[in-house]
Amino acid sequence: MKTLIFILFIFTGLPAIAQIDSLRPIAVAIHKDFRLDILAKKEAELNAAAAKAKARSAMGYRLQVLSTNDRELAMRTRTQLLQKFPEHKPYMFYQAPYVKLTFGNFVTKQEAELYKKQISRMLGGISIYTLSQRIELKPEKEVKEEID
Repeated sequence: MKTLIFILFIFTGLPAIAQIDSLRPIAVAIHKDFRLDILAKKEAELNAAAAKAKARSAMGYRLQVLSTNDRELAMRTRTQLLQKFPEHKPYMFYQAPYVKLTFGNFVTKQEAELYKKQISRMLGGISIYTLSQRIELKPEKEVKEEID
């Protein structure tokens, strides 16, 4: 039985060796679609843009203004913040079961505290929390940070 397996093993290996032709050089023809080059260029541009966008963010502070089940209240509060402070951006997101409203992109905690007092007075003394988060930097804040 062992000799039968040995003979079978030898004869199955011989055809594999016969496939190599060492006298003739191997030539491979590649047919590539021109759109692959365009796709690769676009992907490189997107990667560069993503790296640049990441560079325009840093750790900073935002104010958590509201955490509620009432979406209408969150929308009204967001509208009030946009009207009163158009230079800052409110962020509204859903984290089940609450709608959360955060506000601003503050580099320093002192700047966040100033707005915290103003917003608390504007909304009737509600509790506002200062959160440490990754924030978006404006170009003038980037220049200011590089100087320091």
